[in-house]
Amino acid sequence: MEAIYLIGFMGSGKTTVSRELARRLNVAVYDTDEEIIKMKGKSINEIFAADGEAKFRLLESDVLRSIPSNDAVIATGGGIVGLEENRLYLKNKVNVVYLHAELENILERLKDDDSRPLLRKDKLQSAEVLYSKRLPLYRGAAGIEIGTSGKPITRIVDDIIQRMKK
Repeated sequence: MEAIYLIGFMGSGKTTVSRELARRLNVAVYDTDEEIIKMKGKSINEIFAADGEAKFRLLESDVLRSIPSNDAVIATGGGIVGLEENRLYLKNKVNVVYLHAELENILERLKDDDSRPLLRKDKLQSAEVLYSKRLPLYRGAAGIEIGTSGKPITRIVDDIIQRMKK
C-alpha cells in the first residue's frame, strides 16, 4: 500500500487520526514533527527559538522525504505546505488527505496549548491569517478532503478508508 499522508492546519487532528488509521490498516505511523524532535533532540519550540522557522521548514522537508512511502500513515506538520517543493512532492503522491476543521473548532482545541510557536502572540489573529493563507495550499496538495469538525476519530478514519476505496 502506498503511504497515506495527512495534511491540515494545526489542531485538525492529524496526529490522533494517523495513529488510529495506521492501527486499523496495520501499518507504521510517522509524524514529521515527532521525527524532527527525535532527530534534533529538541522540542519544536526550541528549534524555532534557536534556529528560526526557515531552518525548521528545511528540516521538515528533509524528514518528509526520508519517511518510507509504503505501508505507512504519515501525519505532517501544519506548515508543511508552506514550501512549494513540499506541495509538489505531496501532489505527486496518490494518498494525500486534507483534514479540514473549521477555525472555530481549531481555536477551541488549541486554547490551552502553548506548544505552537506560530500562535504565541495573539492567537486569534495569528490563527486567522495562517488559516486563510494555508487553506488553498492544503486543498491544492490533497486528493481527498475530510471534514473533522464535530466528528469522533473513528468516524474520520472510517471516512478516509471509504474515500480511499473510490
